[in-house]
Amino acid sequence: MKIIGVGAGPNLLTEEAISAIENAEVIFGSRRALDLAREHIKCKAGILTDYTLKMLPGNAVVLSTGDPMLSGLGKYAKKEDTIIPGISSLMLACARLRLDIEDISVITAHSRDIEVVKKRLLSELDHGKNVFLLPDSSFGALEVAEFLYNNGLLREIAICQQLGYPDERIEMGTSEEPPPVETDMYCMVITSNVIG
Repeated sequence: MKIIGVGAGPNLLTEEAISAIENAEVIFGSRRALDLAREHIKCKAGILTDYTLKMLPGNAVVLSTGDPMLSGLGKYAKKEDTIIPGISSLMLACARLRLDIEDISVITAHSRDIEVVKKRLLSELDHGKNVFLLPDSSFGALEVAEFLYNNGLLREIAICQQLGYPDERIEMGTSEEPPPVETDMYCMVITSNVIG
């Protein structure tokens, strides 16, 4: 099986990914992942329903939005599977905000224990790191800002919306005055810069 990152938005497929998609015998992915790779798919393609990948044939190519190893399907890969990286929202956010990836800690709140996420967020900021956060519906931009503010952390917050798409937007704010969010497809960067 091959698990391929199709990028965070259109036109972000690598040449390696394109070649693997064009030579696939059967492809699976979410609707969004299939849409991002549509022009290169030359075989039967199906909507992925089992995200553990257990029921897929060994010759399947599985499309993962962004990069398979950033809160993606790569975690389900077996030892013999091939993983082809993609351009992630993390890479795009760092490029747009001019942040060095080595200065970023990555935290995924999506479908995680939010109390563990909160502890890790405080720890990373306390250690002077910038934090890239993939939010959860229960711990989104407003909840994160309120949590930081209530813990005495006045920090800059960037809301990166629709990264890689034509309507991409980055809104800046603080934990005291959080930036607006107008889509479900966003990530956050909380900087180590102390305000005030």
